[in-house]
This record gives sequence, C-alpha cells and structure tokens, in this order.
Amino acid sequence: MRPGMMSRDDCSWGPGMMGRHYWQRGDGTPVKTLDQARQRADAFADRLDLRVGEVMQFSKNFYAELETPSGILATEILVDPADGDTGIEYGPAMMWNTDYGMHYRGQSQNRISPGQAQDRAQQWLRDRGLGLTVGEAEAFPGYYTLHTLRSGKINGMLSVNASTGAVWDHTWHGRYIATSEH
Repeated sequence: MRPGMMSRDDCSWGPGMMGRHYWQRGDGTPVKTLDQARQRADAFADRLDLRVGEVMQFSKNFYAELETPSGILATEILVDPADGDTGIEYGPAMMWNTDYGMHYRGQSQNRISPGQAQDRAQQWLRDRGLGLTVGEAEAFPGYYTLHTLRSGKINGMLSVNASTGAVWDHTWHGRYIATSEH
C-alpha cells in the first residue's frame, strides 16, 4: 500500500505525516474495563515507541495519555468500547499536537504558560456559567489538557492551545466514570 492509504489494520493521515500511524483497528471485542482499555492503548503506544500513563473511562469512550519513555506527555488517544478501535484523540491531540498531530511541525514555542492555560480555561468555564472549575494544566506538545471539576470531582476535560490560548472542550467523552493511574 502507498503511504496514506487505509489498510484493514491501521491507517495514517497521509504522506505529510512522515509515515506515522494514528489509528489501529480493534479486534471487534468490546472493551468494558480500564484494564482492557489499557491493553488496547499499550498495543497502540508500542507502535509509536510510547507508553501508557493515565487511563480514564467515560460513558462514550476510554481515554489514555501516552508518554515518552522518559515520562514526558506525548499525546492522547481514545479506545472505542464497542470494538477496541484505538487512535489519536480528535480535537487538540489531532489538530494542535506539534509532535504527534496532523499538523506535525516538531518543537514549537509555548507562548502560554501552564498557569495562564489554567486561567484561560477557568475564564472560559466561568463565561459559560457551567459551575465547573479546572484542575492542573498538563503539557502536551503544543497544548495543555485540564480536567474540569464539579465540587472537586472530575467532570470532563478541555484543552488550551499553548500558542493562541484557544480553548477546546472535549464534548465527545460523555459522563466520567473512573480513572486508572499507571
């Protein structure tokens, strides 16, 4: 197959992505637990020479953070509970990640600090009257991801672009269920 063409097992965004693969087909077996989601995430992470950190279960999908071997956050992925399909999370991980996203450009300079990202995210939530607060800003290449909190408990997440300060709410997860730290 030529670069950028889909196969039954995986696909890449195209030749501009330097041959990186961003999606892996599941085996059709439903993923019901955090341990099963971690196994699918491990299989995907191995292809990128990364390792799995935090795994979260939501009502619509499983979410996992991928880290470099030295423990630096690299990207975020989703595991489909219906069939185990696994891939780079849409939204910020796909569009803003300067090392693993569609618009790969290597190292980029962050203009927004983690504290500023947290302030922007909190203001964004306040402007919408959602009654939520934000957790700490976790730095990924080109952006930050923060948990949204209701009464101090995880409710969801959003991201802040490290160059522009734009906020992107992760509306695709559904209701938060549980977390597994690694």
